[in-house]
Amino acid sequence: MGKLDGKVAFITGAARGQGRSHAIRLAQEGADVIAVDWLQDIATVDYPMSRQSDMDETAKQVEALDRRIHTTKADVRDFAALQDAYKAGVAELGPVDIILGNAGICQLGSKEPDPVQSFTDVVGVNLIGVWNTVYVAAQDMIDRGAGGAIVLTSSTQGLTGRGTDGSAGTHGYAAAKHGVVGLMRSFANWLSPHGIRVNTVHPTGVATPMVENDVVGRYLEENPQVAQMAANLMPVGLTEPVDISNAILYLVSDDGRYVTGVTLPVDAGFNAR
Repeated sequence: MGKLDGKVAFITGAARGQGRSHAIRLAQEGADVIAVDWLQDIATVDYPMSRQSDMDETAKQVEALDRRIHTTKADVRDFAALQDAYKAGVAELGPVDIILGNAGICQLGSKEPDPVQSFTDVVGVNLIGVWNTVYVAAQDMIDRGAGGAIVLTSSTQGLTGRGTDGSAGTHGYAAAKHGVVGLMRSFANWLSPHGIRVNTVHPTGVATPMVENDVVGRYLEENPQVAQMAANLMPVGLTEPVDISNAILYLVSDDGRYVTGVTLPVDAGFNAR
């Protein structure tokens, strides 16, 4: 018996990194997965974004666990496209019990020929995309009357501005991740009376392609003071995606059945410095 037997999870940014890890971890506990990702580059982001081959690998690993998965290419900034992806997944797998607003981008170290566009893209994906993700599904969860759980991926940068630089992209990142906390608290007040719990997770640096790439690596080498400001209290550089997935599993399973409105750091002590 898994902790999530018979549940369906709607996960954005599911092609690789934390999103893939969440899909696999929830599938290990019995959940089927509606997986969404953009699968192409964004002009203001210098590192390569996910591709169809990444989503295919996520699907392969979920199916290897004898769970079902429905995959769709959609931009979380596009409400109509995301709504279509959600509805197609529900038509195939059934109603959603779990929402993970996970899709996100980072522009640390990226060139900024257009700072306004850089800021707009980060806020669009990391904040507006999260609102879209919840809003396309929440009313169905209310109408169904079976409760549910929502976890929004924020960051240590959603609780502190430490470690940002003077770029528009990093300002947008911190602003968006703080904004996700505001969304979570608003959603918790709206949805918790319907038995739908809403929380945020706040990872420190995680070993994913968003962090482990040449652009970010070169920037941190050239700006050691930023790396020092972003250091964890525990002697660990990057956490693993599954560390975040395990925290999310607690929040969406009956283990966390009375936990709502919480900002849960998985940060190796980052916020205690």
